[in-house]
Amino acid sequence: MTVHFIGAGPGAPDLITLRGLRLIERCPVCLYAGSLVPRALVAAAPAGARIVDTAPLTLDEIVAEIAAAHAEGADIARVHSGDPSLYGAIGEQMRRLDALAIPYDVTPGVPAFAAAAAALRRELTLPGVAQSVVLTRTATRASAMPDGESLDRFAASGATLAIHLSIANLAAVVRALTPYYGGDCPAVVAYRVSWPDELLLRGTLGDIRDQAKRARLTRTALILVGRALAGEGDDSRLYAPEHHHLLRPQQPKPGSSR
Repeated sequence: MTVHFIGAGPGAPDLITLRGLRLIERCPVCLYAGSLVPRALVAAAPAGARIVDTAPLTLDEIVAEIAAAHAEGADIARVHSGDPSLYGAIGEQMRRLDALAIPYDVTPGVPAFAAAAAALRRELTLPGVAQSVVLTRTATRASAMPDGESLDRFAASGATLAIHLSIANLAAVVRALTPYYGGDCPAVVAYRVSWPDELLLRGTLGDIRDQAKRARLTRTALILVGRALAGEGDDSRLYAPEHHHLLRPQQPKPGSSR
């Protein structure tokens, strides 16, 4: 018996990995975060499977469900949104399973920031503009931020920022970032990317908050900020004709010998 932590991806049923889908298809017990994972994703569970929405459950109640299935020798698909390594709250579950000697593994998923970049048709790392992406969040009632992980520290780098779980703090985000990026810096709020009601608000730090207020977005949205979102930058040297490497070695000049 194994608990399979599965990254469901951003929401669209066809953006889950093949491995994740096949695990759901064969597990007789499926626990999923119904507030973030569409029911269509777990509809692939086998006929008669026990399907539990864990959104209203506490950690103790979730672990009790897992322990009961383990006692019956049933494999479990534990389905989380996006990629479970990012804000997936799987660490606390794995610690409990370790204590109970219940085996588990993890299957990655498409993270929200990657799905948002795809929907925007943007590369987040452009030569001469930004070569780093910072995945972060702001403090909430659920989780404080560690010392040293403030937005202004990350903003000082000029990197592309992917700010999770912070739409309710958008005003504070804009205040913190504007001195570093400027009010004209591209900013995006990506709401429920790949869901049928996906919404992409494209603007700048100067106007993105007003756009989000008009759209009445209060949750399930990712904030992207950075100059790379404009899509303008230097060409990579990777495909330049004079750039040679193992798979495209330098050709000898006519009349020369090696």
